[in-house]
Amino acid sequence: MANAFRSFWGISLSFLLHFILSVSSTHVISSSVYIVYLGRVRNHDPVLTSGRHLQLLTSVFQSEEEAKDAMIYSYKHVLSGFAAILNESQAIILANTKGVISVFESKTLELHTTRSWDFMGLNVDQHKRFPLQLAYGDDIIVGLFDSGVWPESASFMEEPGMGPVPKHWKGKCVPGEEFNPKKACNRKLIGAKYYLTGYERRFGKINNTRTREYVSARDVLGHGTHTASTAVGSRAKDASYSGLARGTARGGAPRARLAVYKICWNSNFGGTCTEEDALAAFDEALHDGVHVISASFGKGPPLRQFFASSSDIGSFHAMQLGVSVVFSAGNNGPDPSLVGNVNPWSICVAASTVDRSFPTKILLEDGSFFVGEGLITNHISGNLSKARNYFLGGICSTSNWKNASASGNVLLCFSTDGPVSSNEAEFAARVAKAAAVIFVEPLTRPIASVSIFPVIRIDIIQGMKLLSLPNSTKVQILPSKTEFSRSPAPMVADFSSRGPSSISPDFLKPDITAPGVNILAAWPPNIPPSMFPDDERQVHWNFLSGTSMSCPHVSGVVALLKSAHPNWSPAAIRSALMTTAYTKDINGDDISVEATTKPSDPFDVGAGHINPVQAFDPGLVYDMTTRDYVLFLCNIGYTEEQIQAIVSCPSTTCPDRTEPNWSMNYPSITVSSLTCTTTIKRTVRNVGHMKTAMYFASIVSPNGVEVVVWPRILMFTPFKEEMTYFVTLKPVKMSEGRYDFGWISWSDGFHQVRSPLVVQVNTTGVEGSNNVVAY
Repeated sequence: MANAFRSFWGISLSFLLHFILSVSSTHVISSSVYIVYLGRVRNHDPVLTSGRHLQLLTSVFQSEEEAKDAMIYSYKHVLSGFAAILNESQAIILANTKGVISVFESKTLELHTTRSWDFMGLNVDQHKRFPLQLAYGDDIIVGLFDSGVWPESASFMEEPGMGPVPKHWKGKCVPGEEFNPKKACNRKLIGAKYYLTGYERRFGKINNTRTREYVSARDVLGHGTHTASTAVGSRAKDASYSGLARGTARGGAPRARLAVYKICWNSNFGGTCTEEDALAAFDEALHDGVHVISASFGKGPPLRQFFASSSDIGSFHAMQLGVSVVFSAGNNGPDPSLVGNVNPWSICVAASTVDRSFPTKILLEDGSFFVGEGLITNHISGNLSKARNYFLGGICSTSNWKNASASGNVLLCFSTDGPVSSNEAEFAARVAKAAAVIFVEPLTRPIASVSIFPVIRIDIIQGMKLLSLPNSTKVQILPSKTEFSRSPAPMVADFSSRGPSSISPDFLKPDITAPGVNILAAWPPNIPPSMFPDDERQVHWNFLSGTSMSCPHVSGVVALLKSAHPNWSPAAIRSALMTTAYTKDINGDDISVEATTKPSDPFDVGAGHINPVQAFDPGLVYDMTTRDYVLFLCNIGYTEEQIQAIVSCPSTTCPDRTEPNWSMNYPSITVSSLTCTTTIKRTVRNVGHMKTAMYFASIVSPNGVEVVVWPRILMFTPFKEEMTYFVTLKPVKMSEGRYDFGWISWSDGFHQVRSPLVVQVNTTGVEGSNNVVAY
């Protein structure tokens, strides 16, 4: 934060400037990429804005030529700032320069790597119900920040009757390697840009002899193609993975338009994205005219403070323009407090399963059988063999291999021996030339996944029974089937990052969960589905798992909501998603957590599992404007002068006293440290079809907390669309460091507007019982 730098370094600026000028000729040796953030663009002349950036950068160099060489990007359309190669001392001087909001070292970001829409109630069969996916989405433009796109995929063909490109659209398709805009782009794929400057300044020029990549918007990783088709893919019949999960593939908003911004590049078959490239994409996408941004990338803890992150800066300016930004929560689960992308002005998405499974039979000679999960397309037979016959200690890893051939055998490997991952066991069994591997995991964990080698996953109870069989027992593995109504579903994915937020625990993150396990979507045919270089299979559809997959599910639904309710703010759309989310599985039980037997809580699922159909008519919404976020910025230490440079609203006055973060009008209520009686205010707006409506409150109190809501009845009229209510929380137990959960729901008999209530009572060692009211 700029003011933090000022307090320490203010008296030594002249000395530092002298030092910089004396060593600037060697600045590249000990330098890094820094982003200098200056707030919003004040004039709309990009040339003048870039000129100011160069002038500011020149102040820490000996010449303008050196400054030009150091400059990577000038952000000049919506947000103002630049990325440049600086050393630490130069960064400090710029941070102490008047008008600079923040200076921070740019980091690399990671990609967070069909049936799901039917599972969520969005069906395109016009004979069954009104097809919401086809009724809405026209002229809504979704900006996809990822690894590019494979434009020839059926997912990016024009939907029947699709109209011309929206007139407000300023973006374009940029030509590049193996990417001809005249052939690649159409009324569906209306924009394709790539951002490579930051990546190449860090890692060198793209070298196709070393790592395959396209210097264009074309996708070489598959990740971007997969997420884009999940969000807005057109309908494609007879999609499947080698015959499994066959059906009509489509995105959440099949009639929406797609604009691709390639910011992630191939690095040993993993996506590497730089913050400076990402911020350039934000700046241009907002200028181009996107309505929704889907960003399946991020960086886990330790998290940086807000406005010291390209994602926070870009999404804040998007919010001010009415553009919803959807982020993935990260794949660092199941440990708590590792959730990323936690700013309060965007949507953060966790991952869960759908009700589709791929049962795979393991048949014995006597007719008995076991059932696991796999993506097996051929009949396999062999002798069942225990891992200890081929691996030291029975640990299925290449380092423990006894150099003995397992040809013709089906290996039985336990995840708990070692422990080892399924990928390790798969690779080890392949090296040992086995016919297949049966991988044994704890209960609820076995879920099929794409592999180059036959892998069947079973639970540990069945695994122990297999272990008791004699060596060389003959087994047959039958081709996998596709089945629906899998129970329990949805279930929180083990890998999905959990709350509470490590830097802002007083508002709930993640916000919501959506399908993110074994999602079938478009895939480039020249990229092997398993990502192993020697995998020679070609597929047009592939399964991927990750919060990267759950994020575009929400982005597609947001596009539909944006089309149906064009005047709703990003906060209102997020509220509609959160307050209509459900917390029960298909059997009516609490949503469970993969690899455990416990029910989920709001740190796992946020407000719950997305319910697109209900979100169209939420009844009430918790709205927020830029002014609400101004109070948040005041609270976390930004000055009125700094805030004025960031926001476009006229009122940037900070209150006399700091307000707690829970005072924001968020659709959930989170108090990370309740020490005494506290009152919280919330305001809701009636967006239902009935302008005269009466809502009644119901409460489930967190354990050890007495909850009082006043008033208990909200009466809306055509002249009073907004109403405020207060929630008083009183601790009634001695506790420290333990979170408890409840909820508050408002109902008019037709709508259920539900808000999670997350409270940590911290009364141990607190003296007295004075009441505190904060609103």
